[in-house]
Amino acid sequence: MCIKGERFIPVILVDLPGLIKDAHKGRGLGNKFLDSIRQADALIHVVDASGSTDEDGRPVKPGFRNPIDDILTIEYEYEEWMYSIISRDWPRFARALDHMNPGQVIDSLSQRLSGLSITREHVAKALLLSKLENIKPSSWREEELRIFIHNLRIIAKPIVIAANKIDIPEAKDILKEMAKSLSDRIIVPVSALGELILRKAAEKNVIEYLPGDSFFKIKDVSNVTQQQLKVLENLDKILKEFGGTGVQQAINSVIFNALNRIAVYPVEDPNSYTDSKGNILPDTYLVPQGSKVIDLAYMIHTDLGKRFLYAIDAKTKQRIGKDYILRDGDVVKIVASG
Repeated sequence: MCIKGERFIPVILVDLPGLIKDAHKGRGLGNKFLDSIRQADALIHVVDASGSTDEDGRPVKPGFRNPIDDILTIEYEYEEWMYSIISRDWPRFARALDHMNPGQVIDSLSQRLSGLSITREHVAKALLLSKLENIKPSSWREEELRIFIHNLRIIAKPIVIAANKIDIPEAKDILKEMAKSLSDRIIVPVSALGELILRKAAEKNVIEYLPGDSFFKIKDVSNVTQQQLKVLENLDKILKEFGGTGVQQAINSVIFNALNRIAVYPVEDPNSYTDSKGNILPDTYLVPQGSKVIDLAYMIHTDLGKRFLYAIDAKTKQRIGKDYILRDGDVVKIVASG
């Protein structure tokens, strides 16, 4: 979908149930939440950066609670759930792994964790990051096993923290503390309420606003009440300070930072950038960085991958082979046999 020359790529967002302490033991909606994570490639953890919500979701005085506790709880509960699965009967399982080659070890670990939608690639990367790829599994202590689980969680289910309610003054100091204490996390300042107000105002034709922009334009000041004008002026300050409401930025951070995807555009006609019906840049694929053009062919259709001959870079008009590494923004035509 294109709006005023800007392309918006659809992604699926799933609202997960809330999580409480000891969810991995079955408390609250914990099991439902943890089970729902299977569907997700990544998580956007929305926290109250103003500290005006207690651990049970009830409103309290701004600054009352530190949202860092919520962030660490989510990470801890998910890792405990993963640990409970992989550590089950670990000594016997690990002894069997000792007699396997590295590839078979990765396959067996992947199979044990397949119910969590964790792939072979995730496991291989986690083993490498944990420096365990050359150590016999039967030698892993609990410490090594937990290090592996921690790295696997980061790789398989990356988290972007949406620090919401930045429009509340107390959020500024809490944001600074979050940035300092959680410097290795992706934290995006967000005003969900601000985004809602701007979108509703745009729908009513009061303002011109594009999701993700750091500005908006009032169409006719004479049609805006003083109260509305005050709200919009406050939102204008937030947009200038943070570069936007953060809602679109949080989604972008998941796709392009946490998941390391790039956008590529397959076309039928490399000269006009159109499909067979004349639609300009009709499709967008979000592929992992490092993907080859042959990978894109298989994503579009298995037969296209099997019958792949070559591709054409629509920007340079040069022919490219199957091992060409795709770049963000590439427009390509794939040529196949028969």
